Formats: sequence, C-alpha cells, structure tokens
Amino acid sequence: MTLDLAGCSDGELAALALAGRQSAYGELMRRHRDPVYRLVRGHVGDADAALDVTQQSFIAAFSALGRYDGTRPFRVWMARIAINKCHDWTRRRAVRRLFSFALPIDAASDVADEAATPEGLASDRQQLERTMTAIAALPDSLKEPLILRTIEGLSQAETALVLGISEKAVETRVYRARARLEESLRD
Repeated sequence: MTLDLAGCSDGELAALALAGRQSAYGELMRRHRDPVYRLVRGHVGDADAALDVTQQSFIAAFSALGRYDGTRPFRVWMARIAINKCHDWTRRRAVRRLFSFALPIDAASDVADEAATPEGLASDRQQLERTMTAIAALPDSLKEPLILRTIEGLSQAETALVLGISEKAVETRVYRARARLEESLRD
C-alpha cells in the first residue's frame, strides 16, 4: 500500500522525510518551491541568483528539518530560512564588490601617503577642542538633541523618544544648536 503524499500535511511530510522517505522531501519541495522562489527573486532581483539562493534555502531547510515544529506552518518556517539566505547572499555580494575594486598589492607602492602632517594634526585637535567647548557651553535643551542626533546618530524619532519631546521640537532644537555653534565658532 502506498501513501498519498499529496494528501499529507506539511508536518506529516516533514516527519516522513526525517524517517528517510525521499519522496516526502520531493513533495515538500514541490509544494513550496514556487513561493520560495518568488520571495527570493523579490529580494535578490536576479533570476539566476534567485535559483541558487532558492536551492541553498531548501538545502538548509532539509538539513535543519529536525528543528521544524510540525504544528506550525512550514511555509512560514521556509520563508524565514529563505530570507536569511537572501541576507547571506547580499553580504557575500557586497564583499565581492568591495574586492573587485581593490587594487593589486603591487600597486600599493604607487599610492600616496595621505597621513596628516604634525601641523595638520595639531590644527585638527585645536578645532575639535574649540568645537567640543562650544557644544559644552550650549544649554541642555539644545545640547542634548544635538549630541543624540549628530554624535550618537539616533534618528529624529528616537531622539524625541529619549528626550520626551516631539520630533518637530528635536528638529527645531538641532537647528538652533547648529546656528549657535556656527556663531560661536565664527568668533
């Protein structure tokens, strides 16, 4: 007697696949390959790369099938794996792009030394000290949003949450702080 795999749930197919039934793997892949491919294609943008990432997603999913909770939707679990594989692909692509612009090591002798001169370093330190002194002299209501936005890199919304003020107030205070800094550094 043969089992009708098309009538099995994803959880049942996963259990059968874990028990060594190759056809259950095939059925899971048949059910989910198109949605996974569409998801991956939307992320990576390239059809050939999407095929590779989709294949990597299924390989990763089948190797981790023992961790799949059969009571949850397989499609959601599979989508999370596919998205993670898309992120991996994006990171690898960024690294490859970085190295594609790298010069050969032999060209290193032709690169100019752009290190700052001692005079330049002293001037930069003085300018930094003047700027930090000017920032410290600002009233807290202007200093805090300026530091959170420009030095700490928080968004306007995050700064507003930290300070308990509106986003518009953050924008206004940062603008005023910059104007005062410019005025004090001009002298």
